[in-house]
Amino acid sequence: MKISDFSARFAQLKKTGPQAIDAIQPGQRVFIGSGCGEPQHLVNTLLDRADGFADLEIVRLLSLESSLVAMMAEESHDRLFNVRSIYLGSGQTRSLRANRRFITPIPLSTVPRILREGHLPLDFALVQVTPPDAYGWMNLGISVDVTLAAAQSAVNVIAQINPRMPRVSGHGFIHIDQVNAIVEQDEALLSAYALAEYEAAESLARLAVGLVEDGATVHLGMGTASQTVARALAAKNDLGIHTEILTDDILDLSFQGVVTNKYKGINYGKIVAGSAIGTDGLYDALNDNPAVEFRPSDYVNHPAVIARHHQMTSICVARTIDLTGQVQADALPQNHFSGVTGMFDFAMGAHMARGGRSIILVPALSRDGRTSRIVTALESGSVVIPRGYVSYVVSEYGVVNLFGKNMEERAMALISLAHPDHREVLFTQAKEKGLIDRRRSLKESLFGIYPQRMEETRRYADHKVVYRPTKPTDNRLIQEHFYQMDPKDVEMRFFNLRRHFYRDEMEDMSQVDYVKNLSIVAVTGEIGFERIVGLGGYFHDQGTTAEVAFSVAKNWQGKGIGSVILLKLAEAARENGIATLTAYTLPNNRGMIRLFKKLPYATTITFDGDTVVLNCQLGEPDQGSGLHV
Repeated sequence: MKISDFSARFAQLKKTGPQAIDAIQPGQRVFIGSGCGEPQHLVNTLLDRADGFADLEIVRLLSLESSLVAMMAEESHDRLFNVRSIYLGSGQTRSLRANRRFITPIPLSTVPRILREGHLPLDFALVQVTPPDAYGWMNLGISVDVTLAAAQSAVNVIAQINPRMPRVSGHGFIHIDQVNAIVEQDEALLSAYALAEYEAAESLARLAVGLVEDGATVHLGMGTASQTVARALAAKNDLGIHTEILTDDILDLSFQGVVTNKYKGINYGKIVAGSAIGTDGLYDALNDNPAVEFRPSDYVNHPAVIARHHQMTSICVARTIDLTGQVQADALPQNHFSGVTGMFDFAMGAHMARGGRSIILVPALSRDGRTSRIVTALESGSVVIPRGYVSYVVSEYGVVNLFGKNMEERAMALISLAHPDHREVLFTQAKEKGLIDRRRSLKESLFGIYPQRMEETRRYADHKVVYRPTKPTDNRLIQEHFYQMDPKDVEMRFFNLRRHFYRDEMEDMSQVDYVKNLSIVAVTGEIGFERIVGLGGYFHDQGTTAEVAFSVAKNWQGKGIGSVILLKLAEAARENGIATLTAYTLPNNRGMIRLFKKLPYATTITFDGDTVVLNCQLGEPDQGSGLHV
């Protein structure tokens, strides 16, 4: 088969930058390739000749702060051109607020459609491509997302050929016959500089990665916390990647063998993304890399496509979240966008996926440490993800799952994630807005910092049991635990056959300060839908003494659940300055007595009428003589 000679066609289309740009007429709509694929030479030429234009509309998706298109949005050129930003985010940066009338809020997955169907007709598309191959095909390289649809639907396409643009596998190809002008320009591609680390980034990453299963398919939004998460994912195995924007940190996981894409469900063996933002090293690694495919946003960001992936896990950074669960996107300092224009697409897709998880990371405080990022209410116009599609939320103070929770449960869960200095205000405002029962009182325990380090996971046959301190959201779980207990065990625990376990009475076990009062539960099941199989706690009595009590579900007795809980309580009490643990029980509660006997501390038993009193001296190690009577 003879390969066609495109040299004549190439020569016919070749122009200088000014020659190509001069074809643009006043009042026309011009799309500019997005992100790091921005054709800087063409944009610079457009700016240089701006005085010759009038009322041009510039359509862009995402531009770095250092880009020339971003400068257009910053400066006042209303009579020369207006910048239409396709954006779904917070609108909180100064430049976005100043130009918010030009922001077009729309899910990224639908942008190619409005271009291809002519709802937003384009007169010109300025794109950056690789040199053509022997068959006349050029490649959009690191910017396929909506750029492909723009190039396919614009009346005129001006292609800036840059030999530094990597040729990336996938669907980012346009043919030389599809363009109207070619401008050759060798220039460095835009690259992203390193973001300043959040103080809370490491904590956020550690908690988020704990929610990622081996073999899961992962999407990572942009942001400092996401970069830290990517590095933390190195501890996982056989991950897949289906993400909006590919970064250095994500591709590094592939080189480390962490990302294999072998269990994705679709596109096995392939990293799939819409674009890349990173360093020259990333761009070099993408060139002719068969393990990476770039596809347009109506595929990468389509919720139905996202939902087909195995255990699809979307991790995005929020600017702010309110007490009902509504999310506002974070605008990064290096681009005037959140970098998560597809945040809702991925939240919905992960929500729909079998075994999927949508995880929202939100640092408790703003960068200056003055403002809470967990607020009582958001303005309706700033919501990126509606509350119905928000499930896992992570701050440096813990993890909650809002899926299926009512407004009061959501409010209490999110207050527990806020910085302790802001919890009282949030609690009061939530009561005023009717999110929390006005009869509920503010407890000192609300200011306690959840001790994440105490969490431990153990396996019992086919069941995974997590031992952890209780959370303010555990009220209902504790009620259910006692209601489902065997009546004899209830009598042992409460010294009478109780039939009711009211919520306000159970609050003393869940709303603890983790120092003077601490409860530990053993739970099975998904976060947010757990079942308590064991519960124990110590509660400050007087001086340096605390009373301890616990219970284990009948079908979990005899498996060592109580022993683990009691030992954890003893260790925590000792760390927190408590010298003695005391338990009151009935003489026939042999299980309780045996548990105290197993503790590595000196324990004595006395009798108070018909009640057995067990005392464990945490400062005195057991000398091997067993229980002292």
